[in-house]
Amino acid sequence: MDSISIFEVRHAQESDIESIMEITREGFSKYSEMTGVTSLDALKETYDDVKRDIETKIVLIALSDGEPVGCLRVEILPDNTAYLTRFAVKITCQNNGIGKSMMNHVDKIMKKKGVGSIFLYTASKVASLMRFYYGRGFYVESVDSSRGYKRAKLIKEY
Repeated sequence: MDSISIFEVRHAQESDIESIMEITREGFSKYSEMTGVTSLDALKETYDDVKRDIETKIVLIALSDGEPVGCLRVEILPDNTAYLTRFAVKITCQNNGIGKSMMNHVDKIMKKKGVGSIFLYTASKVASLMRFYYGRGFYVESVDSSRGYKRAKLIKEY
């Protein structure tokens, strides 16, 4: 019999901070390699930064068979839009549905909270990222180079 992984997506707690930091560092180190950008805010985060986000934003963690494998953060803004940041899945766990599960969970939360749209920024030249977000219903609103690489602002409307 094949082993079956069970995914769980839940709100993060303070006890998840070390795992969140590890997953974020791994994911954004890879992002840095793909984009050539070496100075990313996500790689400079402290324990207190993540703790503050857990207290003030929606921070989700994904578990596969009880092990932390993904995380993301969403901030709901006063204009009834949401900003998705720090989305990462462990490299060894990518392409098996964890990211999709996390995004489905975000969609449910956003609809429940009456959010009109959600946006994020990602490297527009990294085809795998663009394909992933297009597959989740996002579209490109704009592209800029203010951070030293072509960065797309992607939006999904609810």
